[in-house]
Amino acid sequence: MKSDRNLQDEVLAALEWEPGVNAARIGVTVSDGVVTLRGTVPTLQEKWIAERAARHVVGVRAVANDLDVSPTGNAVRSDSAIAEIAANALEWDSAVPDGAVKVTVRNGWVTLTGTVAHQFEKSAAELVVHRLYGVKGVANSIAVKPCVSADDVKFKIEEALKRSAVIDSQRISVDARDGVVLLTGAVRSLAERDDAERAAWAAPGVTKVEDRLVIAG
Repeated sequence: MKSDRNLQDEVLAALEWEPGVNAARIGVTVSDGVVTLRGTVPTLQEKWIAERAARHVVGVRAVANDLDVSPTGNAVRSDSAIAEIAANALEWDSAVPDGAVKVTVRNGWVTLTGTVAHQFEKSAAELVVHRLYGVKGVANSIAVKPCVSADDVKFKIEEALKRSAVIDSQRISVDARDGVVLLTGAVRSLAERDDAERAAWAAPGVTKVEDRLVIAG
């Protein structure tokens, strides 16, 4: 098992290697395998990329992303400008159903509401807004309407886990009921846990994923 100091060094190295991040703006502390990121970044996209880089370091058990988003210069936008740009971006994104998502903005924080049929559509809407200048955070309140049986959801997720080249499906159990998926078992890394959760969310009709997977190399 890596020491917290070793994990800190490796997370810092991962941030320095990531071209979408200015590592000089980010401080890293580690306690019992839990990484905390602190500092200020100009965009929400950079905050998300920094967290993703930390989560992919082997040995990291969890990430607390305490980075503040403070747009500067050309990245500064008024709430009305963000709302207009976000609405246009959602309209142009082919993964988001036309007219299904509504946008409200307050102090740079975007709230998404509406109803879609699939989780990937909900995720796609959030990703579109994440990339926009001026956005400080996103509250994704889009509802996913279940459209398939629980048995079908369970089967599709189990098959997806078996197809994955990075997930040991034999160590993961799947249960599904009323659109809620429960994942239990063990994975080898935080990245593998993320992949398993992402596979569960990809199934049609999933409205919530309860990830109780433990990291046990």
